[in-house]
Amino acid sequence: MSDAPSDSAPAGRDYRETVFLPETPFPMRGGLPQKEPLILEQWGDLYGRLRAERQKQDAPLYVLHDGPPYANGDIHIGHALNKTLKDFVVRSRFLLGYDVDYVPGWDCHGLPIEWKIEEQYRAKGRRKDEVSKAEFRAACRDYAAGWIDVQAAQFKRLGITGDFGNRYATMDFGTEAAIVREFHKFKNSGQLYRGSKPVMWSPVERTALADAEIEYHDHVSPTIWVKFPVIAATDDHPDDLLAFRHSTPSVVIWTTTPWTIPANRAISFGPEIAYGLYEVQSIEQDLEFQPWARAGDRLILADKLAEDVMKAAKVATFTRLDDIDPAGLVCAHPLAELDDGYRFNVPLLDGDHVTDDAGTGFVHTAPGHGADDYEVWRAHGHHEVPDTVDQDGAYYPGVPLFAGLKILETEGKKTGKFGPANGAVTEKLIEAGTLLARGRLEHSYPMSWRSRAPVIFRNTPQWFIRMDTALDHGSGETLREIALKSIDQTAFHPAAGKNRIRSMVEGRPDWLVSRQRAWGTPLAMFVDKHTGHPLHDPEVDARIVAAVEAGGADAWFETPDAEFLGLHDPANYEKVQDILDVWFDSGCTHAFALEPRTPEHGYTGDRPSHWPADLYLEGSDQHRGWFQSNLLEGSGTRGRAPYKAVLTHGFTQDENGEKMSKSRGNTVDPATVIKESGADILRLWVALVDYAEDQRIGKQILQTTVDAYRKLRNTVRYLLGALSDFDEAERVDYADMAPLERFILHRLWELDGQVRTAYDTYRFQDVVRPVLEFCSGDLSALYFDIRKDSLYCDRPDAIRRRAARTVMHEVFLRLTAWLAPLTPFTMEEAWTTRYPDGGTNCARVIPETPAEWCDGQGATKWRAINDALRVVNHGLEIERAHKNIGGALDAAPVVVLDHPYYFAFNVLAEQAGMPVNEFAAEVFRTSTAVLHEGLSPSMQDQHAFAEFKEGANTVTLANVPGVWARIDKASFAKCARSWRRDGTVGDDKEYPDLSARDADAVRWWDTHR
Repeated sequence: MSDAPSDSAPAGRDYRETVFLPETPFPMRGGLPQKEPLILEQWGDLYGRLRAERQKQDAPLYVLHDGPPYANGDIHIGHALNKTLKDFVVRSRFLLGYDVDYVPGWDCHGLPIEWKIEEQYRAKGRRKDEVSKAEFRAACRDYAAGWIDVQAAQFKRLGITGDFGNRYATMDFGTEAAIVREFHKFKNSGQLYRGSKPVMWSPVERTALADAEIEYHDHVSPTIWVKFPVIAATDDHPDDLLAFRHSTPSVVIWTTTPWTIPANRAISFGPEIAYGLYEVQSIEQDLEFQPWARAGDRLILADKLAEDVMKAAKVATFTRLDDIDPAGLVCAHPLAELDDGYRFNVPLLDGDHVTDDAGTGFVHTAPGHGADDYEVWRAHGHHEVPDTVDQDGAYYPGVPLFAGLKILETEGKKTGKFGPANGAVTEKLIEAGTLLARGRLEHSYPMSWRSRAPVIFRNTPQWFIRMDTALDHGSGETLREIALKSIDQTAFHPAAGKNRIRSMVEGRPDWLVSRQRAWGTPLAMFVDKHTGHPLHDPEVDARIVAAVEAGGADAWFETPDAEFLGLHDPANYEKVQDILDVWFDSGCTHAFALEPRTPEHGYTGDRPSHWPADLYLEGSDQHRGWFQSNLLEGSGTRGRAPYKAVLTHGFTQDENGEKMSKSRGNTVDPATVIKESGADILRLWVALVDYAEDQRIGKQILQTTVDAYRKLRNTVRYLLGALSDFDEAERVDYADMAPLERFILHRLWELDGQVRTAYDTYRFQDVVRPVLEFCSGDLSALYFDIRKDSLYCDRPDAIRRRAARTVMHEVFLRLTAWLAPLTPFTMEEAWTTRYPDGGTNCARVIPETPAEWCDGQGATKWRAINDALRVVNHGLEIERAHKNIGGALDAAPVVVLDHPYYFAFNVLAEQAGMPVNEFAAEVFRTSTAVLHEGLSPSMQDQHAFAEFKEGANTVTLANVPGVWARIDKASFAKCARSWRRDGTVGDDKEYPDLSARDADAVRWWDTHR
């Protein structure tokens, strides 16, 4: 029955038992938090069974390599997004008929865990240096192992399927051995070298950091303008340093790091910048302080910036005296007159990095504290780089005037705050008479992403992998060239990721791979004390790898050197104690997760090489992290990237588009969402967002997701009810189906192509949104509503009812397959409700869709009919609101249509074998209907047509031009069973209160019950 009755049904027999209403145990409410754990238990080793089945079928292999999350704490919403997207890939590839290789992994080494263990020891009153390295590393290992178990359980609860039984972890003994083996490849190929150059250093963490470990935050820094007195036009007269102090001009520099002034060794200038000699004429008056500039001061500045500098120095008037070519000038250090330790020449060096966008047009150059400073210093033939600051961020004892002062605080409540160094240097410049001005600037400053503390550039011996030396791969290409070629050979989703990682690789420095910490994989090598070069001996390397494989990284630190060195004299070799950058660790994961894994790796099965992976999938920040470290490692050892495609997603924000943080209380805990709503709700949210951009989540957004879920669930529930007891004997051939059934099958054919393409290109949003629109539009609002009357009231063997159930069967088969990767719990529940012995829904592939279902012309006509239906529904709503009718079955609409609409009704009615008015009534869900073509003979004349259109009860819609409807009341008697007002009511004397159709159905019922 299509509508509630407008008045009570005629008195007589109660026909409710004869109506074939949908029946299903599939509940309307999901109850996902309680139901999903039961489904997980039923699945058991789902991944293993899926792989075994696909391998029996000799299915093509698809490899997704897991970027390892860090084993430290409960999973957060970013983890949930990332792992769910990966699960979409795994499940959709199974759905498309692949054998899918996916081994979850974990990153275990590094500072966050090291800090946690240090905190635990401090809480027990023990300092880190009071604990043996072996004990400390064991504590780190236990801590990471515990969190791996926790996170694995949380991922499984989210519905993630993968080879968890053979998960990888960077701290496994076999894995650490594989990392050492990969490191040895770089060592032995000559790509590894030890260099003393400035690197980003975290005094708080006491280690070097890579670009991927840095994030930038707004920070307020002191700014100073400093005068470097010119002492000569050459460097031939160093003893004249003070002779020119009061009679010669000064080159002015500007910096936001006053603490680097003691490390200054040069000034850089831009060869294309115009410079001038300026003289101060007068100083601003009535100031609250006395400026350091004086009338008569002569300053060398970039012409473009001179006015800004004078303004900062509170200079009222000045004049330009002459052009200046800085090339060949030599200055005194601004602290020279305070301490003999600064009595050295400061040459001016041309450098392409200098601009006149800000500052003075000159760059104070401290080669130990800046990458550009270092490069320009070396480019001009200088090789000695001064060491000014120690690992704790304090000046070395030998630094004049400032020994022991801290750049950054590394202990206590002020940890991470800038220390007294900046202020002390500024005060000494004032004392020396070389400070011109000072101020403050808010700017972007590099911070460690772990400690959130500022970092500094610091000259320190580290181990690097060369980016621009030809590799021994036969092509003579450099690591940078091979990496760039690999990028061009990789598919990126979205495509913009290619340019992003390409620009990073083009401009990156040599790969810094050493760290000065305890918890990690060691740079397991010996260095010749006489030459400074790493030892290249295959037998030594083999013994090292074997020891690590047997006892983990601890073996490197605990085994006597002689056991590794064999015939080599340990006295001649230095054992490197540094550990590898964790990005090198995770950059090697392809070597042991994709290539053959052995029992030593912890793998129990027979696993051939799956290298390279079909896909890497991580957040967009990994262009500078994991994507790049794998790219460089694979390019350096195998001549190409270890992946064919890279997919990146954005970051999750709160509902207002703001970054989540615990302190602000705007985080969304995936465990809470799962507990309250179920994992399928969280998964559906992931499917609905455009993951390529930053996404938002919060209560309101999740409520919208719940509403979408209900639509999907109710659609599946209706199908299950309508298909109760359906079997293949009922099936109706396509040739015998009515146009409405053919239209729904066409939509299945259309969606089938869209869904396959969307899954193939990882556009999950393009799966769920069209399917949702299909469920709410084509199914609920059109097909289900039209065919309810037939499903409920036609006799079971009626071809119209059988055809509807045949189509619904095909819809059910495809919806439960299409949505299985996205909402696997719900689709599993639906599938097993209908097919309790049919195996898991997760093992299915998308059913093949017959080409004959494609009917584009019919679909075009149905779009026209749907537009006409909207106008009629609008009229019905108005009449119901005015209480002129109780429901659509009380109505008899009269509809006037322009030719395209009228033509569509006529053609489809003819295909259905029905009079056009009867067909229209079926579409409108009304008891009767009358159609007229505009200006046709049936409208008599143009006047009558105009009169109809302008009638008080005639409705139309602005966006449906060419359709007008008037809702009249149906005049026939109401059928006591279907409530349709039908002219055949009373024709059957045995059932006088029923229409002919319903009387026939009840007679069937009475005979067969």
